[in-house]
Amino acid sequence: MSDPDIPAAEASNPEFRCGFVAIVGRPNVGKSTLLNALLERKVSIVSHKPQTTRHRILGIRSSEQSQIIFVDTPGLHSGGKRAMNRHMNRAAVTSLNDADANLFVVEALRWIDEDQRVLEQLVERGRPIILAVNKVDKVTPRERLLPFIEEIARKAHFAEIVPMSGLKQKNVDTLPALIAKYLPLSPPHFPLDQVTDRSPEFQASEIVREKLTQRLHQELPYGLTVEIERFAQEEGRLLVNAVIWVERAGQKAIVIGHGGEQLKEVGRAARIEMSELFGRPVHLELWVKVKENWSDSEAALRQLGYES
Repeated sequence: MSDPDIPAAEASNPEFRCGFVAIVGRPNVGKSTLLNALLERKVSIVSHKPQTTRHRILGIRSSEQSQIIFVDTPGLHSGGKRAMNRHMNRAAVTSLNDADANLFVVEALRWIDEDQRVLEQLVERGRPIILAVNKVDKVTPRERLLPFIEEIARKAHFAEIVPMSGLKQKNVDTLPALIAKYLPLSPPHFPLDQVTDRSPEFQASEIVREKLTQRLHQELPYGLTVEIERFAQEEGRLLVNAVIWVERAGQKAIVIGHGGEQLKEVGRAARIEMSELFGRPVHLELWVKVKENWSDSEAALRQLGYES
């Protein structure tokens, strides 16, 4: 029996391709920005701080010929010894193991040891690797780009190499057709109008965390997480209660800010984005609580919704 949510033409098309594509790379190379550009809508939060992405997030792009299930992954990194670092690396490696192809994102003109370690992981798995050389809009003079690409191309066999900019959406539209060639012949796994696997509650918690990450400085963003305690509709509006968990009492004061101004600004920015995303007015209430060293506790991570 066919899925009623999948149009018969696509479900029965023998040439239809569908599969999983992990977007991988070291932290802060623009993976989440690229995913949002590929989907032409925001499903993954972004900031200029590395290790903003903590979860595997599916972004689904469907057309008449294919369904590409992009997996936005935490940046593979070394040096971090806390449970959160282990969680993020596990999430990224698991995505590599499950992928039909991998979209390897590097930063134009910058290749470091962490890039090499990611590439070695990809080569070891033997799946097609599409190399996305990101942030080419920042390259000056332009003549420096081609030698860099040629040098990277000698490091492994890449199925495709695409210079692009996720932020400026330069060459992003060429990626789906190139990627689809390396996916298996298969009917779609998801309804063609579905864009992500994440719930509205998850999206709300990530919006709050993004606004916090963008406003807070130094290392504090890595010591906080957001948990949704209430998500309900009432009289045409959405009621959202969220707890911001920090690791120490001193961090609580920083998040709240003088006279509560920091928390008010975070709430205002988050409420505006939620209203746009969910298409209705949002009443958002935020609390800040302390859970000592939560990011170094496997049990606390599971309790707060971080998958094993």
